[in-house]
Amino acid sequence: MKLILAAALAAALASPAIAAPAPKPPKVDPALHAKALEILKRSIAFPTVQGRRQTTAYAEYLKGVLVAGGYKDAEILIEPLGDTAFLIARYPGTDPKKKPIVISGHMDVVEANPRDWERDPFTPVEENGYVFGRGAVDNKFDVSMMVATLAGLRKSGWKPGREVVLALSGDEETTMKTTAVLAERLKGAELVLNIDGGGGGLNEDGTPISFGIQGAEKTYADFHLTVTDPGGHSSRPTPTNAIYRLAKALDRLEAYEWPTMSNEITRASLAAAARNTPGAVGQALAKFAADPADKAAVAAIRADPVWSPALHTTCVATMLSGGHAPNALPQRAEATVNCRIFPGTSSASVKATLAEVVGDRSVVVTRMDDGSIDSPASPLRPDVVAAVTKAVRARFPGLAVVPSQASGATDSMYFRAAGVPSYGVSGLFMKDSDEFSHGLNERAPISAIDGDLAHYDSILRDLAK
Repeated sequence: MKLILAAALAAALASPAIAAPAPKPPKVDPALHAKALEILKRSIAFPTVQGRRQTTAYAEYLKGVLVAGGYKDAEILIEPLGDTAFLIARYPGTDPKKKPIVISGHMDVVEANPRDWERDPFTPVEENGYVFGRGAVDNKFDVSMMVATLAGLRKSGWKPGREVVLALSGDEETTMKTTAVLAERLKGAELVLNIDGGGGGLNEDGTPISFGIQGAEKTYADFHLTVTDPGGHSSRPTPTNAIYRLAKALDRLEAYEWPTMSNEITRASLAAAARNTPGAVGQALAKFAADPADKAAVAAIRADPVWSPALHTTCVATMLSGGHAPNALPQRAEATVNCRIFPGTSSASVKATLAEVVGDRSVVVTRMDDGSIDSPASPLRPDVVAAVTKAVRARFPGLAVVPSQASGATDSMYFRAAGVPSYGVSGLFMKDSDEFSHGLNERAPISAIDGDLAHYDSILRDLAK
């Protein structure tokens, strides 16, 4: 799930007044490129969708690639959990006193209906410079590039100072139960590099816009608002109509203004965006970054629907049901409210706020089992920022490298909740017109392979010394 602070962040940094840096094509062994492309295509062919029980087979395939690169069989664990599985592959370090670095990604993908696609979603197709297929981007592109990188480094004889642990979950798109196990087992790590977060943006002409290091993310929570009533005959309306009571509760929720919040990540990203955002909004972004208590700046940002969600938790009604017959008073009315919770805010406090805002004890607020967990922001570690900046600018000299906060959740939230700082560092640069993750005809640009391989090679050599 590759989401940054907001699409507007990349757009704001894409000022025509600033010349895009001339790219430097990375030097990658053609054999490594070919192997990475092969891994990606083979990966797509595994339909690692919830319920299909293909994740273990996919993990076994990836294990084979790593063993062929020089990993020992005993260094790779594949453990089934329910109808999925997770993988842990350990690349030994030379200094046992140093904590390991964890590389986090996920093997599962969202469902895809072949009838809706132009090509079969689980038959990889190479066409017009792209690889098409479900998971081509989310998250099998970066998983494939990282596996190819690790196998190549092991084969070359590179010896990291820190142990490098590849941790691939099997249900990031659904319940995240494998993620919870991974975070618990690896909570002694120095840090996590999440290859399912962050990344770069490209203009439609292929010139780079910016790169985001994801250091925070809003967590996810679904709540049910439920009203019940004895009901009765529709010819005899009552003042306790369940649908009316629910509607009034939703009206109050819509009108509620969630408290303004900020952290190191959002202030840095808004300050960067302010430099290229014209008018009053740009001025407000700069003022807020300098002083989050500036009421005028807060008002200006919150009035802008694009930037407003960066400042607070959001809760919105997304589903509605009620009644059981057209000629009967409703015995039940229910709404689903989806919340994207600002880092560091507990879901329990959000639930309490919903109940308070609704202001009606007959409206029962319950938390759904959505696989999310409360998670703080990670500190902007100078070593991580320096390593990522070096890798990015080796390809795009002078490109803006900006801290970002994701509007959606990834596996990072479980590691952050366990006390391990986590950073989204995907090396994939994409155009908006190529972004079809979770959608029809998902595709990844083949031209991005060499850049991603060089990106990970550079970061690992710097951070795993």
